[in-house]
Amino acid sequence: MDQRSSSTIGLDYHVHVSEGALFLWLWFRGMKISAETLYSRLKERGTFSLFQVTISAWARREDWRHGHECIRLSFAMDETSVREGIAILAQEVAKGYS
Repeated sequence: MDQRSSSTIGLDYHVHVSEGALFLWLWFRGMKISAETLYSRLKERGTFSLFQVTISAWARREDWRHGHECIRLSFAMDETSVREGIAILAQEVAKGYS
């Protein structure tokens, strides 16, 4: 799996290479909350994502943490909406690591 990663903002996150898709898989390795919890928090704030467990049957395994640390982020919207969504995502992910 090819990916890019960064911890420049103090968060351990990785972006799977999209290979032309209109979405990115974001992996928040070691986050204290699950992707399901993150999804719920984002939904409450009007920002929607999909977490990997809903997408892939193989990710439903309880013993495979990676499947519970990934969300799918679409960027197939207008630039303002995407920027606002990413700002909300960053706030909620920072809370998830604290």
